[in-house]
Amino acid sequence: MVKPRLIPVLLLQNGLLVRSERFALHQIIGNPIHEVERFNQWNVDELIYLDITRDGAYDMRRDDAKVKGLTDPLAILEAVSRSCFMPLTWGGRIRSLADMADRFARGADKITINTAALADPGLIEAAARRFGSQAVVVGIDVRRTPEGGTEVMTDGGTTATGRTAAAWAREAEARGAGEILLQSVDRDGAGRGYDLEMIAEVADATGLPVIALGGVGRYEDYARGLAAGASAVAAANIWHFREMADRGGKRALAKAGWPVRL
Repeated sequence: MVKPRLIPVLLLQNGLLVRSERFALHQIIGNPIHEVERFNQWNVDELIYLDITRDGAYDMRRDDAKVKGLTDPLAILEAVSRSCFMPLTWGGRIRSLADMADRFARGADKITINTAALADPGLIEAAARRFGSQAVVVGIDVRRTPEGGTEVMTDGGTTATGRTAAAWAREAEARGAGEILLQSVDRDGAGRGYDLEMIAEVADATGLPVIALGGVGRYEDYARGLAAGASAVAAANIWHFREMADRGGKRALAKAGWPVRL
């Protein structure tokens, strides 16, 4: 059995780390450079940074947003990558192959695209040809419809696309994506556990590894996400508010019978 991955997700807004709730409420919690140094001491498998700053809203001039004198989001990536001793995925504000090349040049191992991929699905194919499928992660943000179905959202969870999560995952795979980062908008920051039905639907629809995200409130949620079909389990808020969250998560997975690196 392949060992599942346990992945922290760090959200950046105006250059600072924030916690998120349903993609709408954001609270500043720290410094992105200090955080990666902490994770280097922990037993995590990968690290994902998502820049969720809305287009046109970047404000690095604020005193509380100054990170070691860095005033550019790509400079933050470069500083993070210098300190990061694990595979690093970077997403947010990526609209073109040139944007991707900038991220790779500054130390990202993989990039994740979301809104831009839906606006131009051919971007997935172009990225896979140029950088390799292994470096291209397609992010899929999903809300539940009133009827209980799934609908893919863009623009930070604000714009409905009319697509189901499973159908878009199949297309992303066909166009050359290497992984799916699947996030429940409804469960973001809620601590109610993953949307297991959604994970199962997407995992059944595609042969790609699915990274589950959104809803973790207890370490036991990780094993449930894997049992639903995820290849990797990710979370954001729990990593900021519990010490040694890596050990707690890995122990819970081992207790549930999953092979993990303790």
